[in-house]
Amino acid sequence: MRTENEYKELTVKEFTKAAEIYESNHAGIYEICKDDYPYIAGELEKEEYHDLLDCGCGTGPMISLLYENDPGKHYTGLDITPRMIEVGKSKNLDGVDWVVGDCENLPFDDNSFDAVICSNSFHHYPNPQKFFDSVKRVLRPNGRLILQDYTSSKPVLWLMNHIEMPLANMAGHGDVGAKSLDEIKEFCDNAGLKIELLESAKKARLHLVARKI
Repeated sequence: MRTENEYKELTVKEFTKAAEIYESNHAGIYEICKDDYPYIAGELEKEEYHDLLDCGCGTGPMISLLYENDPGKHYTGLDITPRMIEVGKSKNLDGVDWVVGDCENLPFDDNSFDAVICSNSFHHYPNPQKFFDSVKRVLRPNGRLILQDYTSSKPVLWLMNHIEMPLANMAGHGDVGAKSLDEIKEFCDNAGLKIELLESAKKARLHLVARKI
């Protein structure tokens, strides 16, 4: 079993290498992320917001899409991998903040954001409850967390977490674990976030919308 820091070091090494190709058409396993952008965007369209935080933003593909649609909003991208943030900054998107930091300990003031999004990053977090607690803190009252990641049935999750992800670790990936819907519910309950949508979807996807009340 790896330590928290060892998982995070693996993640930084993995995505330092991936940063140059992350948004290309030959990004390999990372291309699956593109399938989830419409879900995130669709949820964001349901309510007005101004200040948005993208947790685990990578090189900022989701921020780029949102910015293209509405450059008047304030977007912040956070990622633990410095090279990812460097590539994001190189896009020169006016008014977008790019921050190197840990999603389990968000480096922002209380009540800073109307919306927090997290797509295909959550399974890299060794202490998922810390992430939910930190999101609750930085969200404004009535703000929303929109999270997309992996889930499946319990037998498949066991295989993912005990066989697939340890093998991925050996290959240099920083994956920690996929969670069940019940575990996600418990994280939200503990953090004091009200779940408005929690479901499993096609391709082993997990969709969550939770609100700070």
